[in-house]
Amino acid sequence: MAHIEWIQEYETGISILDTQQKRFVELINELDDANQSLDKDKVNHVIEGLLHYTVTYFELEESLLEKSGYPYLKAHRRIHEIFMKKLSEIRARSIKGENVASELLEFLKNWLHTHIQGEDRDFVESVKIFTGNENENKEASSWLDSAIKKFMS
Repeated sequence: MAHIEWIQEYETGISILDTQQKRFVELINELDDANQSLDKDKVNHVIEGLLHYTVTYFELEESLLEKSGYPYLKAHRRIHEIFMKKLSEIRARSIKGENVASELLEFLKNWLHTHIQGEDRDFVESVKIFTGNENENKEASSWLDSAIKKFMS
């Protein structure tokens, strides 16, 4: 599989989320490299990184959605829960020795296109209204600074 390149269509215009989504693309590419090398330990290492990234990112995103008053947060959280369940199931199979890298790559690519380019677009306006111009909205700016420190440390 060719590496995925970050393209403008993936961007939400919310810099902290876009930066973290770029890391997601990097992890997909790392998984592809591990799969190409046929190194199961490397695949498992990337899967662990994906799990850590996902938990951290979903917490950040959901906190931002909650703080911004996004009306469909509950449904969005449920979508994240389904993703985590699937990723955990694939991880368990990988730990047992099953070669899951190709399946996981397809799952992650699909997520990138359907969730990030689709469902994440639904909350962009709510978040942008909340955050506004960071110089004009001190509450949002302060909250974002705290959230970034909390979730990215």
